[in-house]
Amino acid sequence: MEHEQSRRLGKRRRKRCVILIVIVVLIVIVIIAVVLGLTLRQNKSEFESTFLSRCEKFNQYDCKKLWGVFQQAYVDKDPCKVLVEAYNPLIAAAPFKPQCNKTMFWSKTKDVVHGFTDKRKDCFVTLEDTLLGSVLDGLTWCGKEGSKDTFTSGCPGWSECENNPVRSFWICASAAFADVACGDVTAMLNGSINTPFNPTSIFASVEVPRFNASRVKKLNVVMVIQKNNISNCNHSSLKNLTQALDTGITYSCKDVSESRIQECGAKPEIACGACW
Repeated sequence: MEHEQSRRLGKRRRKRCVILIVIVVLIVIVIIAVVLGLTLRQNKSEFESTFLSRCEKFNQYDCKKLWGVFQQAYVDKDPCKVLVEAYNPLIAAAPFKPQCNKTMFWSKTKDVVHGFTDKRKDCFVTLEDTLLGSVLDGLTWCGKEGSKDTFTSGCPGWSECENNPVRSFWICASAAFADVACGDVTAMLNGSINTPFNPTSIFASVEVPRFNASRVKKLNVVMVIQKNNISNCNHSSLKNLTQALDTGITYSCKDVSESRIQECGAKPEIACGACW
């Protein structure tokens, strides 16, 4: 009799232990779900806040409306199936304005270019100096099928899949920016790499083919020369550049030291045309 009671008590204890374990597991799952949800909301909020705060510095557009148009390009979509054309409505909502004789393009020289243009906005304008380029510069974003949220983690890298949200945006924006280039345009290329005019770069594959002789008169290439430079204006890849230009567009190239570019950026008294 005593043995039977002891066995029943043992069963009850085991049952209680199982119930307690189940409860603890459920509590842990709920806590993880809540923390994850809050983290996703925070990331979403931070991204949206960054977008809006950068946009509002331009005082030109309804930034909340632009945010909505921007999201339509990638939300509720496979992050590897966001086509370049998906951003056309965004470009149409905030079109690039022609900056004749001031448009600056670059390839593998971003830091040098922006180190200069940030100080000498009177000289040149890059894509990243425009509203859309400035708003999204350096950011990562994507959507997911079945979700209306914007994610900043777990997104495909630049080369992970061809039609990812970030890559498609920059291709679309670069094409539109090149479409409004006019007069003399400038491009800074990197003399420290093996192929300054790389056919796979956005400059070579997207922007240069959009230069139209009816608008663009001349392309001035500034080859940025550093201590470890291995290329210059005589590099063979630049022949491909001249061949890719629309008939009627003239071409020039000048080797310019990075120190000279930095000097021009630091001294506004130096005329833009005298920098190189």
